[in-house]
Amino acid sequence: MAKKIAVLVRERQEEALRMAVGATLRDDVIDVYVLGRKVEETEGNTLNIETLRDLDMRIWTNVPENADLEFCSTEELVRRLPGYDHILAY
Repeated sequence: MAKKIAVLVRERQEEALRMAVGATLRDDVIDVYVLGRKVEETEGNTLNIETLRDLDMRIWTNVPENADLEFCSTEELVRRLPGYDHILAY
């Protein structure tokens, strides 16, 4: 049975996004939340975000400057977290 996993991305953005892509291999539902800062414009981040989108994974942010990601307020995130089987924070 598929698990529902939240990946919270903060400090190590490229590593966290790469790990989220890898977690899709188990056919779990992965939701990614980029929190507290703008996504760094690196080749790795761009590739990982494109891959997550190609795999129909959702990428949320609480930072309005991340205009290409779906906005989710911190308060909404707090309401969503209990619905996940696992929460991975980076």
